[in-house]
Amino acid sequence: MTDLLTVEKLRIDIRTHGRSLPVVKDVSFRIPPGKTVAIVGESGSGKTVMARSLLGILPNVASITGGSIWFRDPLTPDAPLDIAAPDLDEKRLHALRGGRISMIFQEPMSSFSPLHTIGNQIHEAWALHNEGSHAEGREIAEETLALVGFADPRRGYDSYPMEFSGGMLQRAMIAMAVVCSPALLIADEPTTALDVVVQAQVLALLKSLQERLGMALLLITHDLGVVANMADEVVVVYRGSIMEAGSRDAIFNQPRHPYLKALLGAVPKLGPDGDRKLRPLREIEPVDAAGSSRETGRRHLRKGKPLLTVSNLVKTYATKKGGGMFGAHKAVATAVDRISFRIVGGECFGIVGESGCGKSSLIRTVTRAISADAGQITFHDEDGDIDVLSLRDGDLKDFRTRMQMVFQDPFGSLSPRLTILNTLVEPLEIHGIGTPKSRRDRAAELMRLVGLPPNYLNRYPHSFSGGQRQRVGIARALALEPDILICDEAVSALDVSVQAQILNLLKHLQKELGLTIIFISHNLAVVNYIADRIAVMRAGRIVELAPRRQMFTEAAHPYTRRLLSAIPTTDLGAPLDLDALGNTDMSDPADWPQTADGPDANWIEISDGHFVRPDGLPS
Repeated sequence: MTDLLTVEKLRIDIRTHGRSLPVVKDVSFRIPPGKTVAIVGESGSGKTVMARSLLGILPNVASITGGSIWFRDPLTPDAPLDIAAPDLDEKRLHALRGGRISMIFQEPMSSFSPLHTIGNQIHEAWALHNEGSHAEGREIAEETLALVGFADPRRGYDSYPMEFSGGMLQRAMIAMAVVCSPALLIADEPTTALDVVVQAQVLALLKSLQERLGMALLLITHDLGVVANMADEVVVVYRGSIMEAGSRDAIFNQPRHPYLKALLGAVPKLGPDGDRKLRPLREIEPVDAAGSSRETGRRHLRKGKPLLTVSNLVKTYATKKGGGMFGAHKAVATAVDRISFRIVGGECFGIVGESGCGKSSLIRTVTRAISADAGQITFHDEDGDIDVLSLRDGDLKDFRTRMQMVFQDPFGSLSPRLTILNTLVEPLEIHGIGTPKSRRDRAAELMRLVGLPPNYLNRYPHSFSGGQRQRVGIARALALEPDILICDEAVSALDVSVQAQILNLLKHLQKELGLTIIFISHNLAVVNYIADRIAVMRAGRIVELAPRRQMFTEAAHPYTRRLLSAIPTTDLGAPLDLDALGNTDMSDPADWPQTADGPDANWIEISDGHFVRPDGLPS
């Protein structure tokens, strides 16, 4: 069989500060027709640069300095085209780009124009390579939207990007990429920002389209679980070079290169043994914090005692429905619906669920970032209980030192205008703690605590990698010595090896500082590694709450089982059932076998510490 695309000894340099740096070094691989080839590696390994070179859309500072990229179009098999040739005809490249080779970009929200409808942008992609009337183009665009799962393609055509969820926007991006029926589809991190259920649906869609359109798929990702479930062949890259390449079975069952073995060792595992220590590629060495402060000793003394109780918490938002700008009527969306739980000192309490289930609204309400509509939040202090919802002004400001956040985006959560020193001392300045010298000493201590050299304090965030920035974010959250550290999707933006570093660091800090951690994520495998107990959220409610081991061995609620079944793992003997995941929706309460409501329907305790809502349980 003749390969669809052959890359031979490809070299790409980037010009920076008056010199050229190699970012892709003598890379060779092939893509057979109709097959899926995955390029996997850490952030910064050169994956995206390789993918963009196949379309001739490298940034201005990058250039191909050697090698070839041969594309053999099935429509014209006798006229292969070298995309890397310096004298390539621009018209031929234009016909190829978006027509015969297409790409799904990493960020669908930033890839679409917010000023044009989804349909207009898909129509434009079709019109660049086809002749026909506007009506014909619209018909084809609507057919493509239907193909990727839009229930109402006509409405989807006339909608703007901001009107869609992340999953539907990714489907629209896929529609724009396949509207011209390409021979090769390049998918650059197509599921990185999606929760596991939507991710599984997108993977099922890509598989279905690949079979229906007969196209090959080049998958760029750092998620080895996705690779194990999608790829026929795998190329493992590190710093612009190929470390290992082969069939999926060979890569996962018989890895040879130490780098590949290290990558596999850094992946969180499902199941009761999922809390075994991860092995990141590069260990970090935080200092031993035992006895570093009076607060640390106090937290250790409170281990196992009730620390925070949430009772019947409710949070709603006012929305508008129908009738245009002036004729819209108000509606109420319930983000947090009568949620109750208790957290004890020293534990890690995991909260999981799909995007939009209410996780972030719950935490913002608990921290008093937004107001609650009803319910009670009690912080159990040594000197007596604190009614969190009744706190005002100075009392509320003082209480906020007790709970601190680590945010999702390590790039957007640090001010580019502040040095790391200024970032770490800012919380101390706001609360009037210490002198300038003691604050600087505290900042140096915090840097050592998260495994960073104190001499980095005068640097700016742009000097740090994503993992280092997240460690700075953790250090900032620890500056006020909180009782509770809240991690909101704190590792979702990181690749697998850096993720392992941060998870190990959090476990270390929990043990050494006696911290209580609330860990929010849509990734059950990650929560399985770090949490002691897990709460599963859906549609504003906790539907199941259990110790970690019981959650993974005795999951009772249909939504919990749905989440577990949607997690891609590197175990080739337990592949995702993409057909089933694409066609069923146990995340929708309407699809559960029965519903339960009212004050007496909150929990059933099915075993010690294992609670489940009766929705969906057998009568």
